[in-house]
Amino acid sequence: MNAQDDVATHEPPGWWTPAEPWSRGRWSVERRGDEIADVRYDGVLVLRSVRLVVRDDAWRTADLVVGQVRDDADGLSVDVRTAAGGVDVRGTIRVAAAGPRLTVAWAGAPAGDLLTNRTGLVVLHPPHVAGAALEVSHPDASVTRTRFPRAISPHQPARDIAALAWHDGGLDLRLDLRGDVFEMEDQRNWTDASFKTYSRPLTLPFPYLLRAGAPLRQAVEVTASGRAVRARDQDDGPAVVRLRAAGIFPSVITSASTAGGPAPAVPPPGDALLVELDLATTTWPAVLARAADPGLPLDVRLILPDDLPDHHLPAADAVAVTSTAALAQAVAALRALPVARIAAFSPTTHVAGAAEVSALRAALARTGTSAKVLGGVRAHFTELNRCHDLVPADVDGLTFSTTPLFHSGDTEQLVESVAMQRLVAAQAVDLAAGRRPVHVGPVTLRPRFNDVAEPHQDRRADPAHDADPRQSRAELAAWVVAGAAALAVPGVASIAWFEDQGPRGLVGPAGVPRPVAEPVRVLAGLAGRELLSGASPDGRVWALGARDGAGTLVLAANLDRRARTVTVVVDTGHDEPEDGDAATARRVGLRLAPQTWTSVWA
Repeated sequence: MNAQDDVATHEPPGWWTPAEPWSRGRWSVERRGDEIADVRYDGVLVLRSVRLVVRDDAWRTADLVVGQVRDDADGLSVDVRTAAGGVDVRGTIRVAAAGPRLTVAWAGAPAGDLLTNRTGLVVLHPPHVAGAALEVSHPDASVTRTRFPRAISPHQPARDIAALAWHDGGLDLRLDLRGDVFEMEDQRNWTDASFKTYSRPLTLPFPYLLRAGAPLRQAVEVTASGRAVRARDQDDGPAVVRLRAAGIFPSVITSASTAGGPAPAVPPPGDALLVELDLATTTWPAVLARAADPGLPLDVRLILPDDLPDHHLPAADAVAVTSTAALAQAVAALRALPVARIAAFSPTTHVAGAAEVSALRAALARTGTSAKVLGGVRAHFTELNRCHDLVPADVDGLTFSTTPLFHSGDTEQLVESVAMQRLVAAQAVDLAAGRRPVHVGPVTLRPRFNDVAEPHQDRRADPAHDADPRQSRAELAAWVVAGAAALAVPGVASIAWFEDQGPRGLVGPAGVPRPVAEPVRVLAGLAGRELLSGASPDGRVWALGARDGAGTLVLAANLDRRARTVTVVVDTGHDEPEDGDAATARRVGLRLAPQTWTSVWA
């Protein structure tokens, strides 16, 4: 038996979350704090993870603290409790394996009455099962046959779940769920590398009350049969990334700081500066003045004021009543400034839809101001995926933001999100139907605001999670290069990373640039060149390039835990590079240390 003292799991030391392997028979897992991760049978990844989630009535996730950990003949036991935020839930997560079956169970109770939107176990399925046949058993014993969605699903792909069955890696797999009715959502919408099976169903009222001391029990049981077929392990041979011409290299910019203070002494990188102006505040003129100081064209994102008494009106009338004066003031303030593009968002739905676009265009017309008007969302791709039909077809572009650490703060989530960024970027371009450019950003590690809060709740970001210590880490520079390689698909016109300074900034305290500032500066300098784009072979090694008359610059990043040898094959434009002919492709050999990036001329 072993035991350890309490450890907070929301901010692990170092870059990677500390992991402890555990195995019984043919089953193995990694315990990463409170998470039971990388569940494998005969080496085949069966589940991405199982973990306990406790969320308050505004969907804020309570951090868990791990207490005593016991590993004995009965299995693995992990005592957990919530750490702060007025939520006090305590209990034990137990893992047991017997033959072809592994069970993860949770038992606990709130110390006081708890108003919650969700408290219980969630199961994460790996993204590679997309497209696989899925059998859904319901509580009434009926069965629905469907598939894990291949395209990112805007809504729940499976509901009313008692059990799931699918085939993967040569194995027939069954997941039985006990203690509640479950449903599934496609977490790739938020750039999470998973499909999530969770309780309780969103069709039931929330928040709901858990009484103090009321026992909570849930269990998930996965059963495997068949002959496992393992994916080929990465060897020490080179990973190959093939780059082909893919249009124009996007504009790479940053955002004006939301932390206040004077503008940085060094101008922000890029050909524009994104600025968010909340027109319901009295401080937006000062925010605008600070953003205008460097003299760059502005990518303006207006958040319209809210007037609850007028919510009974149709959307178009409500916007006209509540926002005309505020829009007029904002547009008047912008008349003397260079504006690259502009959008106006609902304060409740966070969508720049038909009503918001119409009101903004009317305000611009009244002042004789000309600017490109964007539609879309100021929140995650999720909302764009669900609400794109609300956006007029004649807008000058679509926009959405992305943050990898919405559901989880683990570095594993941060790294795995990059491959999902490529999926959401490509699907956003599809939603634009090739007629409108896509503008991605701001890209931040953690959410800028609580987009799932109810109208009467505080939508500001949780101060405890707003600043992430990884913002100052050198490893984050490699993550940005990898993210650029993922997001820069044909049709993406701009990407806005982080802020110019502050907790989310390229520049830290005392005006000192963070390591992440350098790759953003290099990427920004490539805008307008020919883009060279290609997929990652494994989600860990990424590359992209830019070409003009002066030559070809290749950027590569390694997000892996180990050094990697990379061969970047650059298409010269004469023929397909797979034939290996030096006349049709240039090959660049690189050796990258863990979590590093480089740039080379090819």
